[in-house]
This record gives sequence, structure tokens and C-alpha cells, in this order.
Amino acid sequence: MAGTECRALGEALLSDIRKSPTAFHAADTLMKLFEEAGFQALSETERWKLQPGRGYYVSRNQSAVIAFRLPEKAEGVPGFQIIASHSDSPALKIKEHPEYPLGNAYVRLNVEKYGGMLMAPWFDRPLSAAGRLMVEKDGGVRPVLVNIDRDLLVIPNLAIHMNREVNEGYKYNVQKDLLPLYRMCGEGVSFEQTAAEAAGEALGEPVEVSQIRGMDLFLYNRMPGSIWGPEDCFISAPRLDDLACAFGSAHGLAKAVSGSSVQVCAVFDNEEVGSGTQQGACGTFLYDTMLRISRALSMDEEDFRCAVAKSFMISADNAHALHPNYADKADPVNRPVLNGGIVVKYSANQKYTTDGFSAALMRELCRKAGVRTQDFTNRSDILGGSTLGNKSVAQVSLNSVDIGLPQLAMHSPYETAGTRDYVDLIRVSELYYNSRITFTPEGGFSVG
Repeated sequence: MAGTECRALGEALLSDIRKSPTAFHAADTLMKLFEEAGFQALSETERWKLQPGRGYYVSRNQSAVIAFRLPEKAEGVPGFQIIASHSDSPALKIKEHPEYPLGNAYVRLNVEKYGGMLMAPWFDRPLSAAGRLMVEKDGGVRPVLVNIDRDLLVIPNLAIHMNREVNEGYKYNVQKDLLPLYRMCGEGVSFEQTAAEAAGEALGEPVEVSQIRGMDLFLYNRMPGSIWGPEDCFISAPRLDDLACAFGSAHGLAKAVSGSSVQVCAVFDNEEVGSGTQQGACGTFLYDTMLRISRALSMDEEDFRCAVAKSFMISADNAHALHPNYADKADPVNRPVLNGGIVVKYSANQKYTTDGFSAALMRELCRKAGVRTQDFTNRSDILGGSTLGNKSVAQVSLNSVDIGLPQLAMHSPYETAGTRDYVDLIRVSELYYNSRITFTPEGGFSVG
């Protein structure tokens, strides 16, 4: 694979990530990507009038988005070919009334943990805040995406002189150890005022603190991503899990052309906290969207059930790569590496949806795309994580495979992956959307 292609697509991913410090911004960046590709915006509160061959997208809660393209000419009842990923990443969420003074010395921000995060890497690096504010305007309340786009905060470590055993292990207390330093007492503007100013910049007119009716703000790592290593083969950045899969599959859909199926790119929110929200994979967002598409295509209830039965979903959420310093933590046989290809993920307890059928279909897609595959299983004595695949299929029962891009330092505010794997994901996503997948009565399939 040419290093220039890896570099170019890697830089494009870093650009997308820079625009996406929170799930709200990620959804916004995705919607702009689809708009540029000619997709038309829809609203869940209005009736849909869909045209064959056209692309559309719809958002829920401003933090989840589903884009789809209809077939130009469907032969019979078309199935759905879906890639699902998520927009959120572990972070520190800012609490209501966030300022937390320490005597008359410092003002810190009161935060809580969102998701299963690695805490140590959040220390001693430039941080800021971003997310959504609900702002009173013209007699109503409207959402405003804000990004305080400057180095604003830091979580300082305790000097080793005051904790000489810290390198022997330390249990972090979020309420005590991870409060970010914001300003000196009696100096500077309040955090609420800073947030209001950011909202004013987004709106192009002043916003007062009294106009803020609600907020969903998170800390984010300000360190820029980088592409590094021989032939630019590595990429390090915040939020690779799971924005690499979200943007890779979105670019694949944008590059594809109308085929025989309904092509769907679904990016959910709240995967890192269990998906149990209206905009999460446990909600009805995917089912509702598929049902409305079926009605627009004049399907009755029986047709819709047939369409679901001939559908397939790729659940795309990054996978653990073999760690160069902790090889003993990996399965003794299935040990994916960076730049080794798309990872097919297995779990006997169905934390991942992959089975022999769906794995075979995924491998066939990758073979046709000229992309290598790897397999991931946890060590049998180490409890693994879960993802959105099994939660999505609980709402819409269809064949599914769990895949991901191999990465290191998952759930750190600065993660590492392979540029070649990201290029592979775009390639196989485009081919998948352009393919005609047929299921046979005896339980087989063909990919045309």
C-alpha cells in the first residue's frame, strides 16, 4: 500500500477528529460530510418523501446520525446493508454548577467519569471543554454546539516528592484526583461566562450566562494527533475509538454508488456507558429509521420482515492489538497487530455477534476488496469488553459481525492505531455497500 495514500487518508482522519471533540461535534462533522456527498437532511418530526437512488441522513439528540442511500431500481424487496459504529469516547463530564473553589487559592471544575476511561493519561496535558449548550433565544430555547478552542485547563499530577510510592501503583479517585485547575480565586471570568462567550462566538451574537438553560459539556485532550513511524504507518490521536470506524464507514458510503440494497451508515451515541439511551444502540433509532424507509418504499409489514431477514450488519468498533510490552495479556493464538488488516472479533458469550456465518461473509468481503483480516479473542481468563452489535440486533434481529481496527491504549485520551488499517476499512466499506449480498435457503450466501 502506498505510503502517500496512507498519509493522505490519515491526515483526513486527523482533520475529522480535530473537528469532533465530543459526540455532538462528531455527529455534526458526519452530517457535513454527507451533505458534501449530496445526501439530504431529514427530520424525525416530519413525514419522509424519499426518491430512488438518493441519499439521506437523520440525526437524533444531535449526537447520533444515520445516513442511507436507496437503491435506484430494487428487484423485489431490498435488504439493508448496515455498518454501525459510535460517536462517543470515554471522557470527564462537567457537572452542573461546575466551579469548585479551594479556599481562596484556586478554582477547579467539578467533573465525573463518563465511560471506562484510563485516568492516568489525562494528567499534565492541555485540556479544554466542548459540547452542547441549550440557550434561550427569541422566546425559545435552542441547542448550540460550543468548543472553547484554546488551552483552558490542566489536571496536575502530585509531585513524586509527596507520593514516593506512586510508581508502584495508585488508585485514582475521580472526585479528588481528577479535578481540573481552571483559574485563581478572585481572578478571571467564571467558567459559565467562558461557556457563554463560546456560545456567542458560535451564534455570532452575545450570549449571557442567564440565557443558558442546560449543558452537556466534556473535557477533551488538546494535543494534536500525529502520523509517525517508517512509511507513516502509525497514527496517534484522541478518540480513535470509535471515530476511526465512524469516519471510515461514512467515507465508504459517500464513495459508493446506488446498488440493489438500502445502504446504511449508523453512528450511535452512548456506547461507552451501555447504549441505553434513545440515541444509543439499545434505543429504537435504527429500527425506527428502517421502518420509515420501508414505508417510503411501499413495503407492508410482511415485506419489512422479509427485508430484515435478508439484511446484514457490520458492527465496527475498534479492537485490541497485541501490545508490544504486554504480550502476555493477549490470547495465545489470536493476536491482531497494527497494520495487519481488519479485525474480526469473537466472544463465546456473545458480547460480539460474530459467528461462523457472519465471519465467512466478512472475510469474503475483505478478500474481494484486497484487504487482509485478523481474528481477535480475549484470553479465556480475562474478561473482555462489549460493543454495540449485540445491543443493536436486540432491537432489529439480523445477521451481524463484529469487527474493528486494531489499536493500542484503548480508552486513553491519546490512542494509537495503524494508517494502513484505516485505508483498508474505507476500501472494504465501499465494496460492501456496492456489493449484492444474497442469502440462500440452506444458510449460505453469495457476494456479487
